[in-house]
Amino acid sequence: MRVLITGAAGGVATLLRPRLRRPDRVLRLLDLTAPEPEDTDEVLTGSVTDAGVMAEACRDVDAVIHLGGHSRENSWAETLDVNINGSQVVLDAAQRAGVSRVVLASSNHAVGFRRVTEALPADSTPRPDTFYGVSKAAIEALGSLYHSRFGMDVICVRIGSCFERPPGVRGLSTWLSPDDAGRLFEACLTCPSPGYRVVWGVSANTRRIYSLAEAEALGYRPLDDAEKFAAEITDPAPKGDAARYVGGPFTTAPLGEPN
Repeated sequence: MRVLITGAAGGVATLLRPRLRRPDRVLRLLDLTAPEPEDTDEVLTGSVTDAGVMAEACRDVDAVIHLGGHSRENSWAETLDVNINGSQVVLDAAQRAGVSRVVLASSNHAVGFRRVTEALPADSTPRPDTFYGVSKAAIEALGSLYHSRFGMDVICVRIGSCFERPPGVRGLSTWLSPDDAGRLFEACLTCPSPGYRVVWGVSANTRRIYSLAEAEALGYRPLDDAEKFAAEITDPAPKGDAARYVGGPFTTAPLGEPN
């Protein structure tokens, strides 16, 4: 099995790569800057916005994990070019190459203006909090289109906060541990005939506000809980809109300003 990972030098991909390697699997890594590969990896450099690069990257590939793009707020022009147009280029290249499965990195910021509530469904309609959030909502819509038009299996993972440790008090609810990220993306790669799905990327956190049901239906079984880090977190709890809404501080951050 050959799996293409875009944005392979980024934070989430760096955590995922060692957790997705298998003796019978080749990881093809694509980024603007070449990541450090293992012996069995294939490395390509280039942009997800370049149709020629993506056509080469998708050749002889069984599945694509699309993590490439801006991971924070940016100008509308940059967000449109890299996150939205780039994702369409990726999906188009995958479809033309006959790739049957694509896993798209979405975000909690696609629904950032949803109220914080227990077990928020993964398929909640978009309420983005930033241009970044808009781009993730658009990626989900593109994934739905390519599934409906071409029969591709497309899974959109609304990632909460994927780091080695939960980032602050909010992260006690939104954290996706690196090991659980590996388990989730493995389920996305191996679940038989998922069709089009939207799932939350989150661990089994005691303070979790996102539903696990949709991801568990793919075979995901999270084992980690951010609560084990709670005593170490000393930053103040969010207040105002940052506490009321899923997107936290993104809901009040200036639109279009890189952060």
